[in-house]
Amino acid sequence: MAPVLGGVGLTCSPSWLSTGPSTQCPSWSISAWKGVPTGLLVKFSVGGGAAAQGPPATRAATWALLPGGGQGLALPGARPILTCAPAWGPEVQACTGEAVVAAEQRSARVMASSTVDQSQVAGNGLREKVLTLNSMNPRVRKVEYAVRGPIVQRALELEQELRQGVKKPFTEVIRANIGDAQAMGQRPITFLRQVLALCVNPDLLNSPNFPDDAKRRAERILQACGGHSLGAYSISSGIQLIREDVAQYIERRDGGIPADPNNVFLSTGASDAIVTVLKLLVAGEGHTRTGVLIPIPQYPLYSATLAELGAVQVDYYLEEERAWALDVAELHRALCQARDHCRPRALCVINPGNPTGQVQTRECIEAVIRFAFQERLFLLADEVYQDNVYAAGSQFHSFKKVLMEMGPPYAMQQELASFHSTSKGYMGECGFRGGYVEVVNMDPAVQQQMLKLMSVRLCPPVPGQALLDLVVSPPAPTDPSFMQFQAERQAVLAELAAKARLTEQVFSEAPGISCNPVQGAMYSFPRVQLPPRAVQRAQELGLAPDMFFCLCLLEETGICVVPGSGFGQREGTYHFRMTILPPLEKLRLLLEKLTRFHAKFTLEYS
Repeated sequence: MAPVLGGVGLTCSPSWLSTGPSTQCPSWSISAWKGVPTGLLVKFSVGGGAAAQGPPATRAATWALLPGGGQGLALPGARPILTCAPAWGPEVQACTGEAVVAAEQRSARVMASSTVDQSQVAGNGLREKVLTLNSMNPRVRKVEYAVRGPIVQRALELEQELRQGVKKPFTEVIRANIGDAQAMGQRPITFLRQVLALCVNPDLLNSPNFPDDAKRRAERILQACGGHSLGAYSISSGIQLIREDVAQYIERRDGGIPADPNNVFLSTGASDAIVTVLKLLVAGEGHTRTGVLIPIPQYPLYSATLAELGAVQVDYYLEEERAWALDVAELHRALCQARDHCRPRALCVINPGNPTGQVQTRECIEAVIRFAFQERLFLLADEVYQDNVYAAGSQFHSFKKVLMEMGPPYAMQQELASFHSTSKGYMGECGFRGGYVEVVNMDPAVQQQMLKLMSVRLCPPVPGQALLDLVVSPPAPTDPSFMQFQAERQAVLAELAAKARLTEQVFSEAPGISCNPVQGAMYSFPRVQLPPRAVQRAQELGLAPDMFFCLCLLEETGICVVPGSGFGQREGTYHFRMTILPPLEKLRLLLEKLTRFHAKFTLEYS
């Protein structure tokens, strides 16, 4: 039987998020609470109550019971009448608030489980839903993706409240949570958009407003498309002409080392290709289940995908004290421990790092390749930030290039998949979802299976493929668009480098915050010291301490960053990830506000 909190209605206020000491309003016990994990936001409906917002979820899914008896997974921006969250475990619920009123006066009906009492169902003329939280795929329930998680949902709610005229201590929400360059004000590269415009609307080929080289490129791409249109499907591995151009780009990047277009597969961003390769790797049950070594901190795509596939996540820790260096001794430790309960088959490296911003040295990459070869591990090289290298003395080395230059037996036998994307770099074209994977030394039969798997999703977006073609084969020095293209590209990368230096400088000077140099990528991952009382308060609310800090930061300043717990971190340390993409002056103000808030937060909880 579903627990029903009869006789109680609540009107709550958001005072739970006060950065100072606060009091709890009346709590109640639930004797038959089942099916809802501790820390999962539960949204209760209370007829006639005022809108209120309690602690956001610490998990991706939220079970909502909304006015009118509706129930299910809450959508982003959903506004239940009342929100409460488990604070101390499955038996006790707490909510800050102002009043308790009789159910008879408010016609309140509060339910706290997806399990519906059959007698109530029959009485209401309803039947139990086929798909419920209890009956759905349990692996999906385990998926978490912090970059677009509950703190971002709260940011969306705050933006809506600002539009409605609700007074806040800030005038805008600054979303520094995600590497979306153009959303943060970066202008598109002119040449890329000119050619795409011509491809989307070929009538513009007769316009005098476009340079000749842009027209030639558009005509070349359209000739390779079915029906000479971006609106036609392509083959599942991507347009052959564009795969050939990607292979030539890889050859130029790697100093002439050959690349075979038949080993290049275009994808819906790099993420789709990464998921596809991981699907190929996952097999076995119990102690033979596939384990995948991933860096901690990591990009949550990896943990989310492994959870969905039922694979075993094997954590290896980057060395924060050495600018997030990758230590092969740590790889050995993680591998040996993992072999007690799974079969490790793959090793992922993110270079340049996300969220940590480090750039691996060639010596490190060689050591990783030797380790993978000796331990028979498939290598995944996430290289989507290869154009984003800022620190003096740092240089991007592709795993493919280093592997080939190491010679036999590594070059002939070590299996590798390397990924790139149009979403990052100087382009920042996230919405077009262009990307590719190049596979090296993959079993030809498995390669055919990968193509089959890609065929199920028909093909990557063709406009994204066209954009990728322009990224891997930009204007040549003799082309009319070359000078403008180069100037725009260099300006973007130079500004990113300045932002990286500014971020490191401000954080390094702030008491209680430490930040490694942002050598590359688009993020900083500073470490913050949190007072014991703040940690205790977070635990009372069922939140990770850095999640509590980030939520308080958002509510008081409008700055949206992602807690380090969403990426993984060593026990007892707290971090957050923030992008360096806002315009330089806005970034400067953001950093100043953030450091002032940390000082205030520390004082109030000391």
